[in-house]
Amino acid sequence: MTMSSNQTNIRDMWYTMTGIPGLEEAHIWISIPICFMYLVAILGNTLLLFLIFTERSLHEPMYLFLSMLALADIFLSTVTTPKMLAIFWFQAGGISFGNCVSQMFFLHFIFVAESAILLAMAFDRFVAICHPLRYSTILTPSVIGKMGAAAITRSFFICFPLVFLVYRLHYCGKNIIRHSYCEHMGIARLACDSIKVNIYYGVIVALFSTCLDVVLIIISYAIILCTVFRIPSRDARLKALGTCDSHVCVILLFYTPAFFSFFAHRFGGHSIPLHVHILLANLYVVVPPTLNPIIYGVKTKQIQDRVIQIFYLNKTLC
Repeated sequence: MTMSSNQTNIRDMWYTMTGIPGLEEAHIWISIPICFMYLVAILGNTLLLFLIFTERSLHEPMYLFLSMLALADIFLSTVTTPKMLAIFWFQAGGISFGNCVSQMFFLHFIFVAESAILLAMAFDRFVAICHPLRYSTILTPSVIGKMGAAAITRSFFICFPLVFLVYRLHYCGKNIIRHSYCEHMGIARLACDSIKVNIYYGVIVALFSTCLDVVLIIISYAIILCTVFRIPSRDARLKALGTCDSHVCVILLFYTPAFFSFFAHRFGGHSIPLHVHILLANLYVVVPPTLNPIIYGVKTKQIQDRVIQIFYLNKTLC
């Protein structure tokens, strides 16, 4: 059998994901909060989308960006969590190489797109606070649509090379993935040749997409704070800052565990136990999608009023 034929057969074989290494006995207990959070994430973000698209008063740039975030959260949790629960409940960790690569691509694609959406939301707050008189002329529906399309296009061109990077590697029989879902470095480490190119590309992608987004978000909020503190009225300052607190909470919720996972995976070595890293990675794909609609629901009066109106109407009809 030739080497190329052997590699093809290996790629066609099924791989096994182990879930959380070292915590196999606790898989059932771990699955309970993850399943609950997944259901809350789907229901919460679907409700948020429904409210935004059915309530005309919410057809504003901030809420249109929020609808993009809700849609990304639904996809992020759905790409990973059902398979994760199948591993925890039924030990169904088998997955083909092609399906594993597909899950990897969509996971990273959604992550990079969501990072761009958070940057767009920071730009929305920057325009609203620093250039309030030009807000409606700068952030028109056409501009918002183009920003959404740009986020998707950028994410695709950044993440699609990952598919070629894992397919170019030579695989020689290792088929155990010590994780609950497929991601780039997890697949690359199954190869029996050098993965330096994969590591370098992963770092470059992080620097020129996610890290760049974070830098631009920080710059936006630095300018926002300078503008806010020049407002003479204390009440006006607090009101301006109050429009940003939900977004800041979501930013911290999204980026903090993401950067921890990124650096732990590449530079953590043996200082961070593998089960801790994998457990946090599992929580990462369900916790932000679960809490994002709750944060905006609690902090945004228009959304609260609409939810109360819907439930009051249903109660009246009953």
